Amino acid sequence: MFWGPPGVGKTTLAKIIAASAHCHFIELSAVMAGVKEIRAAVAEAEDVKLSRNLNTVVFIDEIHRFSKSQQDSLLAPIESGAIILFGATTENPSFELNNALLSRLRVYVMRSIDADDLLNLLHNALTDPLRGLGSRNLIIDDEVLLMIAKPPTATPAAV
Repeated sequence: MFWGPPGVGKTTLAKIIAASAHCHFIELSAVMAGVKEIRAAVAEAEDVKLSRNLNTVVFIDEIHRFSKSQQDSLLAPIESGAIILFGATTENPSFELNNALLSRLRVYVMRSIDADDLLNLLHNALTDPLRGLGSRNLIIDDEVLLMIAKPPTATPAAV
């Protein structure tokens, strides 16, 4: 379970982990999905296991929006190993997920990267010749790096 604010990379991290582990990946949104979609994902995971011998990561975004019965429908496939569940939430899982589901998950808290830390990371990536792009002698203006590190905040649409 990835718990953190929007935009910290919860979905991206789940996709990277699934790809690195050579797993099939199914993405659902709790805003749009229900028990029918969960059952379809489990059936797909079982088919993929039989036909390609791959495990399946089922990623559920906004998992805190699932009702108790929708959350309960995940228990058997998790326990049987039919799926590997990854969930993402912006809400505290201790209050939003039922105890049965929560007891089967690990919660990882994700935080936004401070803009100064991100700027430092960008500088290191551009100058480190072994682990970065330093051997390419790239020159990027500090203003450009600052724009990457501190993107402008969205403004509301005009009414």
